[in-house]
Amino acid sequence: MTRHGIRLPAGQDLGRLSPCVCNPLRMVTRAVTQLYDDVLRPSGLRVTQFSILAAIARMGEANLKVLEDTLAIDQTTLTRSLNLLERDGLIERSPHPDGRVKAMRLASKGARVLEIARPLWAQAQDQVLRELGRQRWADAHRRLAHLLHLAVEKRRLRRKRQHMPARSTPRRAGPRTPKRHTGG
Repeated sequence: MTRHGIRLPAGQDLGRLSPCVCNPLRMVTRAVTQLYDDVLRPSGLRVTQFSILAAIARMGEANLKVLEDTLAIDQTTLTRSLNLLERDGLIERSPHPDGRVKAMRLASKGARVLEIARPLWAQAQDQVLRELGRQRWADAHRRLAHLLHLAVEKRRLRRKRQHMPARSTPRRAGPRTPKRHTGG
């Protein structure tokens, strides 16, 4: 398998890689991302940008937290992408009652670019599904969605524990025993 610098040694397949879960997932993700990026190139979008624009278009308006949760993108990466999309005039900030909330909506230029990109995205999607097979993709999608849920939930719980105030050593429960005086 070769795709833009991702090369497996002759005779090696993904099943023979190390038992690490992360590495083969990242390799597949990079290869598939590059395929979508190649097909989307005429629109001027990368697949990550397309996903963000499509999500905002579906919702009409979205804030940072909603996009983070919807797309499972970390805040730093999402903020960087949103800043570029805003700089390029594809999205615009939307007034929000809570000034701390970064609400975004599609700008008219973003809607036009998304119109160009959607059929290109559909071409990439069809290409991948033809190669993989729709039934295999349905099975893979179900399994990956489960893995994503587990990973996101574990991360959320870990973050929650990190932000909890440290507890002092718990006191012994139960009645106190009075001290006995001997003599005196």
